[in-house]
Amino acid sequence: MKNRNFCCLLMATLFSIGLITSCKKDSAESDGTPSTTPTTTATRDELTKDSIFLYTKELYYWNASLPTYEAFKPRTYTTNESELYALTQYSIDPSTGKAYEYLSGYNEPKYSFIDYLSTSGKVSVVNLKADVNGTANDYGFSVMYNTTNDLRVKYVYPNSPASIQGLTRGCRITSINGRTALTYSSSMVSFLNDAIFGAKSSVSLTFIDLTGATKSVVVTSSTYNVNPILFTNVYTVGTKKVGYLVFNSFTNNVSAALRSVFANFTTQGVTELIVDLRYNGGGYVSTATDIINLAAPVAQNGNTMYTSYYNSYLQNITSAQRKASVLSHQPLLDAGGNIQNFTTGTNGKYATYADLNFSATAADNIEKFAKLGSLNLSRIYFIVSGSTASASELTINSLKPVIDIKMIGETTYGKPVGFFPIRIDKLDLYVPEFETKNQLGVGGYYAGLTVDKQANEDLTKAWGDETETLLGYALLYSRTGSFVTTAAKTASLSATSTIMPDRLSSTEIKAVTESLDQIGIKGMIMLPEKKF
Repeated sequence: MKNRNFCCLLMATLFSIGLITSCKKDSAESDGTPSTTPTTTATRDELTKDSIFLYTKELYYWNASLPTYEAFKPRTYTTNESELYALTQYSIDPSTGKAYEYLSGYNEPKYSFIDYLSTSGKVSVVNLKADVNGTANDYGFSVMYNTTNDLRVKYVYPNSPASIQGLTRGCRITSINGRTALTYSSSMVSFLNDAIFGAKSSVSLTFIDLTGATKSVVVTSSTYNVNPILFTNVYTVGTKKVGYLVFNSFTNNVSAALRSVFANFTTQGVTELIVDLRYNGGGYVSTATDIINLAAPVAQNGNTMYTSYYNSYLQNITSAQRKASVLSHQPLLDAGGNIQNFTTGTNGKYATYADLNFSATAADNIEKFAKLGSLNLSRIYFIVSGSTASASELTINSLKPVIDIKMIGETTYGKPVGFFPIRIDKLDLYVPEFETKNQLGVGGYYAGLTVDKQANEDLTKAWGDETETLLGYALLYSRTGSFVTTAAKTASLSATSTIMPDRLSSTEIKAVTESLDQIGIKGMIMLPEKKF
């Protein structure tokens, strides 16, 4: 959505939204009905805060819990972020007694965020991470503690600056910018965050690679194409062929490459597949749909894959409400990023998000299986962690009713909701707007998807190493039909039933991941493709 005409139009419509809020009588009630407010002249910043409230009040999946404009007073918040955080803490998950968007230890929402455009002078949240649009401008790697005294590279994007300097998964970092004391602590995590994900253009590293060689390099940030396919392989397990795919992000540039990988699996006679999503926080729903169709049985063609559910107000919106909706100021672009003329639509000029059908029974909101390729699988193993979120969880949940699924690792992040971006002047607003449920009506996994075999990963091993704990358990099950191991095999798999004294706790791992997983994005982005 980076069309120049779109940007110019939005500059004008920002003030149109301000006029709408100036002229309309406040008719809001705390029942999910969007609100507007009487106001006098306002600054650009105040209009932005008004718009954040108004769009959230109308679009937010849990909008029924939000207060009126007068009660909330959006202009009293000092920053857009503090306003958004406040908006996301009203809706309570009855199973936990806390907000759906409560994130322990953080004063930011679990799901919602604001992405500033480059013209704003602020760092874009999404641009700081590996761009789900297929390019990034960073070092191209991330790190994690294997133990409190053992800092490892957990992944490296192919052809990234880090990859060019020889970093690979499993390398042990011994010095960063001359600092050799890298033992885990909260202050050390802050140091790592600044060194690897901060504003500096380069970072000096000393590391020991998997051959035991010590190397010192300077990694300089630069632009590269993101290839989220980090590793593929085919293993012979008895008489079976088992494919392995490490997939790190649902970017919008990877569909052709995925089809090529699956075609190779077909050629090699793969009948079981291991999909490693341990660091995959999501991305585009369209890419998730592709990988689901590549893996699903052909017999499911035409059956429901998943359904998208919007809030009650949007599902039952009337023609009059559409014309009054703030969505009538959000152009619905075509596949080329161009405005679509639609003089019979809501605003009488061009197609907008107010022209969409948000009903759960509408064909646009029901995705159907349509098999891609000819890979015929009997079972899929998903390797997951607390970083596995959103489009990754959608993929797993959609396939669960139609094929034998085994999950290995740790409970996933828990994000069954997604969004499309809302442009407000110099920012894009992302708030949960819909929830997805599979063909059995199953969704709502806000606490995450649980695993069949719980285990910690081994960061000392390269991708594809059969002795790496999580991959090893998948291959073990393929071989024996069980996760139960002998004592010797358990040792080789780095079994985690006994917690090592210097291993980080699950709470610490989650906190470190939130700080040091900034190349990823936890999101499920759906861009409506309606043609008018």
